[in-house]
Amino acid sequence: MSGVIKGFGSFLSNYWGVIAILVLWEAWVNISGLNAIVLPSPASVFLDLASAPGLYAANAAQTFIVALLGLILGLAGGILLALAAWASRLLNGLLTPLGLIFSCVPVVALIPIIARLLGYDMRTEVAIVAIAAFFPTFVFVGAGLRALPPGSDDLFKVFGANRTQRFLRLVLPAAVPNLMIALRLTAPEAILAAILAELLMGTSGLGFMFREASGRFAMERAFGTSIIATITAVICFGLVMAAERRVAARWQ
Repeated sequence: MSGVIKGFGSFLSNYWGVIAILVLWEAWVNISGLNAIVLPSPASVFLDLASAPGLYAANAAQTFIVALLGLILGLAGGILLALAAWASRLLNGLLTPLGLIFSCVPVVALIPIIARLLGYDMRTEVAIVAIAAFFPTFVFVGAGLRALPPGSDDLFKVFGANRTQRFLRLVLPAAVPNLMIALRLTAPEAILAAILAELLMGTSGLGFMFREASGRFAMERAFGTSIIATITAVICFGLVMAAERRVAARWQ
């Protein structure tokens, strides 16, 4: 019993601000008599979440799959091109400026173009996530490949290490912390990019669910979808943060 009380006290001490906002929100909606179309109450949102857990879970799983596939493709593409830019001065001069320029282009502006090329289906959603993950990975991994410990490259040359040995034993390990930073930045962004693609052109997933609920003014479901999307992104961020701490501890 004492453990339960202690856990409850720890929960209150950590999340009292969120609880206070929910209480004030509920009181404001009830006292002011706001229509649910304008602002639903927290109670109605949580009731909708509890009434259709399977619907929320299925769409969240769809969004997670799209985000995961796109994240894997984006990371792989960013790493490969960063390696190519490191290996060739010509490719470095070509790819690095292009990567920096295209990283400034809003992803939403690319959705109509990619949809025309790949079709209005899951392939486009995955491609959008991959593009969102590609550019940070390319930039951070490329910087990590060149951020060698001071004097380490000269030391390897003194001991007669060839280019392949320097790459495998020095350059590639030096880029791992930057790769984890890129993963930390892109993992929650992948969820948001997947939701954005589903919102604009999807037929399933949290983005489509939000669009459909908003279209029929079911704001309880729209808010519930937003909560699930936020929780999913936070969980992904937390998992990547834990992995990054483990990698950082090993690479120190």
